[in-house]
Amino acid sequence: MPKRKIDVLEDVKKKYVRMALETGNLTSISRKAGISRDTLKKWINEYEDEVRDQMEDEGITCLSDDPSKEELIQKYEQAMKLLGEKELEVAMLKNLLKKRE
Repeated sequence: MPKRKIDVLEDVKKKYVRMALETGNLTSISRKAGISRDTLKKWINEYEDEVRDQMEDEGITCLSDDPSKEELIQKYEQAMKLLGEKELEVAMLKNLLKKRE
């Protein structure tokens, strides 16, 4: 397999590992990916350290196995902040498109 395809495949695996770490819901993420839960666990074992480091650099935390109410609130606030940033980006891009027309 050419190097480029391997890189793309690894990026996809890391994306699903990140989603699983962020949500703590392996079953839902494995269904979404169309893979077995065991396959996702293998990917997590392979890429967890790298993905956690990347998330830490971005200031994103993972949910623990048994999250507390405070941890869930913190995760919710992070999600709302990210959503707000994305909504702002979309509004700015729409504005740019209007100016070009």
